[in-house]
Amino acid sequence: MGTIASICSIWDKKGVTQHWLARKWSQMLLACAFARWKATGVEKLDPHGTYVLVANHASFLDIPTILSAVPVEIRFFAKKSLFSIPFIGWYLSRGHLEVERGDARASLKSLLEGAKIIKERGISVLLFPEGGRSPEGMRPFIEGAAYLAIKAGVPVVPIGLVNTRGVLPMHSLLLRPGKIEIHVGDPIETAGMTPRDRAQLNETLYRQVAELARETIPSAA
Repeated sequence: MGTIASICSIWDKKGVTQHWLARKWSQMLLACAFARWKATGVEKLDPHGTYVLVANHASFLDIPTILSAVPVEIRFFAKKSLFSIPFIGWYLSRGHLEVERGDARASLKSLLEGAKIIKERGISVLLFPEGGRSPEGMRPFIEGAAYLAIKAGVPVVPIGLVNTRGVLPMHSLLLRPGKIEIHVGDPIETAGMTPRDRAQLNETLYRQVAELARETIPSAA
């Protein structure tokens, strides 16, 4: 599927075909793993709408799960160095966004450029504000996703994933049969917000994602 997607990227520079193929690949992967999934709340999203999607990150299976269930075209932020790799870079250059990691100033610039692209192209992006997978529970959210949504002026959507860690645990490549749940929360409008509101929005997202994912978080978080 990756080879087909790379070939299609030659003429589909917007990445529409690649997204369709990625979604089919994701559904095939879950089926081959005998992973049953159920999504709730997807009717809250306009398939042609523009959003910043925010989810908990417990497993490498999180992205295929969201691609399988969420009915909007999704793009990702990827390390800038990946865009120079043959095949992978060609695929990523069809709509996905560059980000510099390890450099706060460069990361902020990437977010500002990403916000501009989201507004101009009307694309939706998926972020995991924990900054990486967590072996258990949820890590505190980094404010980048909230900042991006505010600067882009688009709704931000909390998504809770349940049991992706059970189907594909951290530090394991062995898929286990199981049931996965995807719960989509109400889109939160960011119109009228300023970057000063990002901390409060980030806290709201953290709590809503935790509730949707059925994760317990510290009361003082």
